[in-house]
Amino acid sequence: MSERIEAVELRAALLRLRRGSGLPVVFGGLRDGGRPLRIAELHGAVTPALQGLAISPGNGLGGKCLALARPCAVTDYPVARHITHEYDLPVSAEGLRSVIAVPVVVRRQVRGVLYGALRDALPLGERVFDAAVAAARDLEQALAVRDEVSRLVEPAEPPGPSWEEVRHAYGELRALAPQVVDEALRARLLAVCGRLESAAGRPAPLPGVVLTPRETDVLAAVASGATNAAAAKRLGLRPETVKGYLRSAMRKLGAHTRLEAVVAARRAGVLP
Repeated sequence: MSERIEAVELRAALLRLRRGSGLPVVFGGLRDGGRPLRIAELHGAVTPALQGLAISPGNGLGGKCLALARPCAVTDYPVARHITHEYDLPVSAEGLRSVIAVPVVVRRQVRGVLYGALRDALPLGERVFDAAVAAARDLEQALAVRDEVSRLVEPAEPPGPSWEEVRHAYGELRALAPQVVDEALRARLLAVCGRLESAAGRPAPLPGVVLTPRETDVLAAVASGATNAAAAKRLGLRPETVKGYLRSAMRKLGAHTRLEAVVAARRAGVLP
């Protein structure tokens, strides 16, 4: 399940990069542990040449990005002098010229690379760099939240379905409840959410920590690793509205980051 959710987050980050930058081709991949990074998601490609391509640190533009842990770009890939050219064949097959690669860094470890590309040899402006970095940072936050929450609950993992699966189901129920017109059925769904919160063995909610239903919905989505954009889509809200609910919940919980808010909500008994 974790790998599937990471794939969804990667796809969402690439789509944000494509919208924010205007680049016609975006692609990328994540790596875990000692496994090599492979290109797993492509959008705007006209051939399968890049699909599944393994990227080695130091090789090509992506490998340079991996090795240096910083954004790298070329204006004309086939003749670029500051990269190696192991991947010229698949890059040329796709017709890519100007390319940017941005690392996804979580706890000082490069977990993946996001790419954006043009089929013309044109300079990539500040808008492209800003959009690529912003998409990578959103993905970094989502991965960091999932890692930390998994670390906190793993020692207490009960037999049977994992608590990660329980939390994922809880988030889906929270997202579904506001869409249910039947009040009785909606109340039953929220009652099930309450039972999942109790089943987690968390303490009773702390005095003074009272979140609105929507604040709880947003936190539940964030706790599952969703970015603001993914949470907005899941809950039928605008990303700006999600940010507002998240800021409000963070203030009530005394948190300064998304990760702190999730951890504080679990400790306060607000989330399972």
